[in-house]
Amino acid sequence: MASCTCLTFLTLQMLISLVLSSGRPNILLIVSDDLRPAMGSYGFSGVMTPNLDQLASESVVFRNAFAQQAVCAPSRTSFLTSRRPDATRLYDFNSYWRVHAGNYTTLPQYFKEQGYHTMSVGKVFHPGIASNHSDDFPYSWSVPPYHPASLAYEKRKVCRGKDGKLHANLLCAVNVSEMPLKTLPDMESTAEAIRLLQSMREAQEPFFLAVGYHKPHIPFRIPQEFLKLYPLENMTLAPDPEVPKGLPPVAYNPWTDIRKREDVQALNVSFPYGPIPPDFQLRIRQHYFAAVSYVDSLVGMLLSTLDDLGLARNTVVLFTSDHGWSLGEHGEWAKYSNFDVATRVPLLIHVPWVMSRAGRTVGRSFPFWDVFRFPHKRFAKGWAVRSVVELVDLFPTLAELAGLKVPPPCPHASFAVQLCTEGSSLVPSLRAPEHRIDTEAIAYSQYPRPSDEPRDDSDLPSLPDIRIMGYSVRSWDYRYTLWVTFDPTHFQANLSDIHAGELYLLWEDPGQDHNVYDSSKHSVPYRKLSSVLPWRDVLKQYLLCFRKGLKPEGML
Repeated sequence: MASCTCLTFLTLQMLISLVLSSGRPNILLIVSDDLRPAMGSYGFSGVMTPNLDQLASESVVFRNAFAQQAVCAPSRTSFLTSRRPDATRLYDFNSYWRVHAGNYTTLPQYFKEQGYHTMSVGKVFHPGIASNHSDDFPYSWSVPPYHPASLAYEKRKVCRGKDGKLHANLLCAVNVSEMPLKTLPDMESTAEAIRLLQSMREAQEPFFLAVGYHKPHIPFRIPQEFLKLYPLENMTLAPDPEVPKGLPPVAYNPWTDIRKREDVQALNVSFPYGPIPPDFQLRIRQHYFAAVSYVDSLVGMLLSTLDDLGLARNTVVLFTSDHGWSLGEHGEWAKYSNFDVATRVPLLIHVPWVMSRAGRTVGRSFPFWDVFRFPHKRFAKGWAVRSVVELVDLFPTLAELAGLKVPPPCPHASFAVQLCTEGSSLVPSLRAPEHRIDTEAIAYSQYPRPSDEPRDDSDLPSLPDIRIMGYSVRSWDYRYTLWVTFDPTHFQANLSDIHAGELYLLWEDPGQDHNVYDSSKHSVPYRKLSSVLPWRDVLKQYLLCFRKGLKPEGML
């Protein structure tokens, strides 16, 4: 790893300029759905992801990357526009940012305007109203986006139960040959992405290809053979499966979407806290990890094709997810919260000319690894960045790596500004990623609620029903969240009207199980700060105080 430290920022800029002199690089953006960093390269040795681990070994691995809201449409709209949810004004699935917020330029749109051929396969933008029922075509894409035909059967009764009948279940490992169309959505998307790569092999213009995988999003409709990788007797429960005693009710996610599935309904689990019976918890975890390995195999096929076509040497590959997914931690399932398990995502950035310079890539970059033959294949560690980063950073990062002008920082009120970023380019992190942690870096997330107590729509309230917003900051040492009154008509938070708070000391409580908010004397000075500072600045100031061991009063 010593060679990594030789890549100074100046050297990196020279490498980018050298590459650009022979043509701009291609971009392959791969986005999984609901994927927490449950990968071997992130320390999850029991999860079998040889192809993603191989990609990680040839990438910069951001170990602390966070989404801005832990639900699909708001997160995707956020990182594809590089604006936070308060700027896109999308907290649910029911509005299109160009109409309800501002005519913001998107990441693929920016590349398209700079001469790239932009293509979308699978779930990239969230479908429906949130992307104008068109995946933002033609603004963002050169050709109409592709959606797999078999997706139409995703929520239908295609899961064979123990009674031999078909159900709409949560757990849905299937014989693919028995499925409608005899395929599954992510299989179709992989085939289409491979076809598009083949079509671009001799193209004169660079391409921007975004591939969105639907898994491990529920239902877990996956090829049944992947369950064999995870024998049920080897499964374990979450390390903290109980609802924490100090957790405010407003912070709890009652996993309503899970409850709608027929196999979960049959459990007759009480609302809102459950719990799900332990044996079924084990099966959920088994199916989730099997779905992760399924996605890994498809990503491996895609990357292997990129390699076979000779495109890997000039293609930046970025792999990430829209948010994480709770697997029983805090007595919660799914996303819909501000905890790390819901907001933390994998983020791998492969820059071929940087890896080649560092002596990491020899021969083929991405040979395919069959997870059934090589389930425990191990690779050298990628370059780790432990500093906290955000998904809004992706837009400026890819722009800089492609030699495009990095969008300027957004002003405080940016609704009339078409092109700007609320993130920061991560290119400087390629200098010496193993040896420097930015202790001042902070990630911001938020989540809406309709009420102080859990109710049926707490997971995903419609905009008119939002009454409380949970604003959260995550540093390397703290997770700090405040739940405050929110006016959905004027999109205005009242930072002085605090419903509840959460404070977790991550050096002694990495699982965020012990809320020490009530033991911190800070409510009065917080109200003073909130009258003069935006919420992100207020919470950041408090983290600085906690870190210095000061009472917040000492800051005023």
